[in-house]
Amino acid sequence: MADEAFHIGPAPSSESYLRSEKIIEIAKESGAQAIHPGYGFLSENTGFAEACEANNLVFIGPPSSAIAAMGSKSAAKAIMEKAGVPLVPGYHGDDQAPETLRKEAEKCGFPLLLKAVAGGGGKGMRVVERMEEFDDALAAAKREAKNAFGNPDMLIERYLTQPRHVEIQVFCDQDGKGVYLAERDCSVQRRHQKVLEEAPAPGLSEDTRKAMGEAAVRAAQAINYVGAGTVEFLYDVDGSFFFMEMNTRLQVEHPVTEMVTGQDLVEWQLKIAWGEPLPLQQSEVKTRGHALEARIYAEDPDHDFLPATGHLRYLSTPDENAHVRVDTGVTEGDDISIHYDPMIAKLIVWDETRDQAINRMVQALENYRIAGVKTNIRFLHALADAQPFREQDLTTGFIDTHRELLFPKSKLDTHKALVLAAGFVLEARKSSEPASTDPWSPFGRRNSWRLNSEYAQPLQLQVGEDIHDLKILERDDRYQVYVGDSVYNLTARLDDDFLQAVVNGHRISIHGNLHNDQLVLFYEGDTFQCNVYRETYGFEDMAGEGSLEAPMNGAIVAVQAKVGDKVTAGQTLVIMEAMKMEHAIKLRPMVW
Repeated sequence: MADEAFHIGPAPSSESYLRSEKIIEIAKESGAQAIHPGYGFLSENTGFAEACEANNLVFIGPPSSAIAAMGSKSAAKAIMEKAGVPLVPGYHGDDQAPETLRKEAEKCGFPLLLKAVAGGGGKGMRVVERMEEFDDALAAAKREAKNAFGNPDMLIERYLTQPRHVEIQVFCDQDGKGVYLAERDCSVQRRHQKVLEEAPAPGLSEDTRKAMGEAAVRAAQAINYVGAGTVEFLYDVDGSFFFMEMNTRLQVEHPVTEMVTGQDLVEWQLKIAWGEPLPLQQSEVKTRGHALEARIYAEDPDHDFLPATGHLRYLSTPDENAHVRVDTGVTEGDDISIHYDPMIAKLIVWDETRDQAINRMVQALENYRIAGVKTNIRFLHALADAQPFREQDLTTGFIDTHRELLFPKSKLDTHKALVLAAGFVLEARKSSEPASTDPWSPFGRRNSWRLNSEYAQPLQLQVGEDIHDLKILERDDRYQVYVGDSVYNLTARLDDDFLQAVVNGHRISIHGNLHNDQLVLFYEGDTFQCNVYRETYGFEDMAGEGSLEAPMNGAIVAVQAKVGDKVTAGQTLVIMEAMKMEHAIKLRPMVW
């Protein structure tokens, strides 16, 4: 979409997007007057903001002093305390000696949260339930923080067991005036990273909204803030709230605020960076309706949300309109690599009420179809449609509390799914084969005709580790599909990726993608994946006994076992870093 593009380096961010001197050089070469840092990489980097200023480039964000003040979570808490913003009990001092941190942990009490002072996005964070776990958790959090931010320092805070994560969007202009633009609820998280966000936050009283908004503006003005920022609070069941941190940038979830306020927050950023006053006064800020945002990730929810890599061989998004918006940076044919966050897109919906907005989200997720890489779409569909979510039973532990509800069985009966898969494969083959030169020849027909007999066409479909043997009789415009002891009458018509079928009198329409014998069917937010089975041999068939396989690509950052060690099931052998997170590779128990 840009008029010009400049190559800044290879894929690893340390060699490209984090090279501030290269970005400054390109800005000057292109004649740019300002740099918008987005909401990642250098967006909260004090040195980069100072470099922009030194090179007469406007940094579209707060002054470097404000970034520095909030960049250290411990320093930020001290500033907030002076500004009268409520804080969670804990420790945010400079003394980082392990002995000091242990003593402060005992004072704080358990459960507690270890958090990187320069952190964000769930990196360098660990929940510690008891003292026996503290040392290992501290070492892991410090190592992760060092790798992600170059700073291993930690803060400690009490871990509230039933909190909600509510944040306030604030703006300040260059004259020091500030406003808050409603609030967002970001309680639904996994691994301390947001999954589903909404605005306004359900169930908050107007008094709480006002108190929280005014506290957020005080927080911003205490550091002479300019531009867009987000003040994050923990909101407890008793109605109290505590300052958590301030993100000195635009948030990933800012579109939900745009949808309910009718304001373009990036336009606000540009105007304020240009020196204009705030576009609205506090009394002029109005909200309407309800908005939700779901983060579409390349990850495997069934395996603890393990990030995934792969090729987006098929990508179909819901139609965008006044109710549905899709923000993305990838298209069909792109690769999801190990180098960046695994987020594929943001799906944002709006409607007059929260219930209607949830219905919009459920429908939009059903129309979001991806093949080639594992995604969390099925999980998001179950989450958005879950009764506890509709009933506003919101806490940061929502996913763990309702795990059984959020990982339901497939809506498609396995036999019926196999029949539909067979119909998709057969119709796809039919459409790809040239027409017979002799339309009257029985050998040019696909109706199982044989002299004095019928031919049952075999088809093997592999689902996971299971291989299913199907037999198919084809008679003109319909099929008879034998799955085990069951017989299914099937008619099917395939139009591109859309299959219309009738299975034993049940009419059903689904979408699918068939590529190199790999088939994915999409049905009401659910997916059914199978392969047309062919006998092959891969690397895993040649692996030696006792070999260790990582679940994804990444870099090994620590080896926890030495040659000659006796290891046991569940023990961590190596630690791998991928997509900005650490993953422990453990020894699996032997199965005999």
